[in-house]
Amino acid sequence: MSDERGFRSGFVTLYGRPNTGKSTIVNSIVGEKVSITSNKAQTTRHRIRGVLTRPDAQVVFVDTPGVGKPRTALGKKLNTTARQGRGEADLVCFVVDARSGYGRGDAFLAETLDPASTIVVLNKIDGMKRQAIVRQLELVAGLGFLAYFPVSGFTGAGIPALVDELVTRLPPGPLWFPDDSVSDVTDAHWVAELVREQLMRTLRQELPHSVATRVIRWDDKHVTVEILVERESQKGIVIGKGGDVLKSVGTKVRRQLADGFHLELVVNVEPNWQNNPADVERLLRLD
Repeated sequence: MSDERGFRSGFVTLYGRPNTGKSTIVNSIVGEKVSITSNKAQTTRHRIRGVLTRPDAQVVFVDTPGVGKPRTALGKKLNTTARQGRGEADLVCFVVDARSGYGRGDAFLAETLDPASTIVVLNKIDGMKRQAIVRQLELVAGLGFLAYFPVSGFTGAGIPALVDELVTRLPPGPLWFPDDSVSDVTDAHWVAELVREQLMRTLRQELPHSVATRVIRWDDKHVTVEILVERESQKGIVIGKGGDVLKSVGTKVRRQLADGFHLELVVNVEPNWQNNPADVERLLRLD
């Protein structure tokens, strides 16, 4: 396929503030869930690659953490991860939340982007009135970027046109991944992320940021995921009364795994890990 005349390929990074819907867009484009989602900041902590292969092109979409004002060592690491993803891409999709509106945080990030390789993606237009969408497009139109696309990662509206535009702007190139690949995420990392996703959706606003997950045992179909929190009091919240939170999380994750998997969840305390750069590096490693 990569030898066919006109075949294009390359890397497209999704970049923007937290909660603009970057992961939802990647999942929509690829057609499968390759990145976890929630309505809380810091849901995405790694550069996750979603792969779209079609007869004329292969596009590798790089989902990055939202960039915001860092308050912890974890926040600084996530900003660095996002900026590295931006710098390694052929094209950047600068994702803006149309509902929240283009604001100062977006404007700050826009100044760091190369107009010659950036496309603005105005996300979350589902449910918005046409006049409101036009207003947001007017606000970003003066940035001088390559193109502007209103889309909904949730419904898929506008996504095909965006993908077509990206393909036309990519250079001729090879298949970077096998044509049946949709992601570069390992099985162990994916299971740990599914557990963290359910915790993010269940726990109150601040606690999810104190949670890290990792697989500590993978024995055939027996998988043990360790959930780390920063304080002993948080451990009880994650477990829940009579273990109800862990039971709920485990049930929802098992529904997304292949039949026959036995999932075990354990909760331990890693004091103040968010503020220790060495702990952040260790807990966010993908190996």
